[in-house]
Order: sequence, then structure tokens, then C-alpha cells
Amino acid sequence: MTTTVIQPKWHSTAEVAAMLGFGLSKTKMLVLTGEIRSVKIGRNRRILPEWVDDYIRRVTSESEAVSA
Repeated sequence: MTTTVIQPKWHSTAEVAAMLGFGLSKTKMLVLTGEIRSVKIGRNRRILPEWVDDYIRRVTSESEAVSA
């Protein structure tokens, strides 16, 4: 028997908050201000994993630029 692992294609705001170690309110604010891209589907916001990675890259590169 073959076992298939299904990877999520996108995440909820709460899942992204947990991944980043942020509170839900902070994560929602980042989404609403556009710092983290999202798409609205019905009443729900969904965030692609690449968009979370983009946010992390952007924040870390800004941090490195300030430190230099």
C-alpha cells in the first residue's frame, strides 16, 4: 500500500500566524496592510506558502540593510 502525503496548497491566517510565531491580530494586520499577500475566498483569507516566504525574505533583507 502506498501512502500519500498531502501538502497544503495554501494557509489560513491563523496557520501563518503559528508558522511565524506571531499573534493572530498582528498577522491579520500584516495581511490587511498588504505586507503579506493574500486572496479572499468567500469570507476567508488564504495565503500561499510562497507569499509567506516572500514576506520573510523581504523582512530579513530589510533588517540586513539596516544593520549594514
